[in-house]
Amino acid sequence: MIKGLHFLLTYECTYECDHCFLYSGPRSGGTFTLVQIEKALSEAAAMGSIEKICFEGGEPFLYYPLLLAGVKKAREIGFQVGLVTNGYFAVSEADALLWLKPLAEAGVADISISEDRFHNPDGVTPSRAALAIRAAEKLSLTRSVLRTASSPEVEIASEAPLMYRGKAAELLAGQAVPVPVELLDECPYEDLIDPGRVHLDAFGHVHICQGVIIGNMWTTALSKILSGYRAADHPICGPLSRGGPLLLADTYGLARASGYADACHFCYSMRLKLLERFPPCLAPRQVYGLKG
Repeated sequence: MIKGLHFLLTYECTYECDHCFLYSGPRSGGTFTLVQIEKALSEAAAMGSIEKICFEGGEPFLYYPLLLAGVKKAREIGFQVGLVTNGYFAVSEADALLWLKPLAEAGVADISISEDRFHNPDGVTPSRAALAIRAAEKLSLTRSVLRTASSPEVEIASEAPLMYRGKAAELLAGQAVPVPVELLDECPYEDLIDPGRVHLDAFGHVHICQGVIIGNMWTTALSKILSGYRAADHPICGPLSRGGPLLLADTYGLARASGYADACHFCYSMRLKLLERFPPCLAPRQVYGLKG
């Protein structure tokens, strides 16, 4: 049962990280309007099962007034609210407090802040993310630090492994020791049969995994999309839910390598081959590094 909605408030970002799932960057298109946020929140409220709203991106703080208005509207309805950010705004701890205090007062429950070499390539100490974390602590915001490993070998317990999809599949997969395709027979990160969350973007796409679309909420009611979703009926999720990227490749007779960096790399590579065949299910093109 869907309990969480993650708004990709914008695909724009201050960074163009090599590991980004979404190819986000300063020139990425796709930002919600306030009217669109309110429409999606209203539909979510009517569903009854949604408990939490998360605003992320891209970098949601690039549209701070919109972010704050969205948080207030979500809290007004009664949702828990979380945020994800890279903390770029934390020029100093005082500045971080200036940005975060109105959000804390609006009722944000938690904030996740990215702090790793992708978001601090120059190794500045303290990083802007670290300053944002300090400010969140002073405001008693529940906070978590998002650290993605900078190489395939995860040596620090607090680091999350690289997932080789999006830009990481293009730029970083070659660093990893290939895993034989025969072992990549499941999706290790998403519950495609009974998902607990989905991501929404300003184009109307409802993502069950970034770039895998189960409907468009600007043409079909969000409640109808979610209640009508069946993994077995979806041309991408069906094979993935039964046998991972290996079955996805075999179902459509796709040429494949003998090994991939991980299941995400294999899946993403096969989805690229299927992009023109199933455009409503694999979108938007920009999250596959393509234009138009």
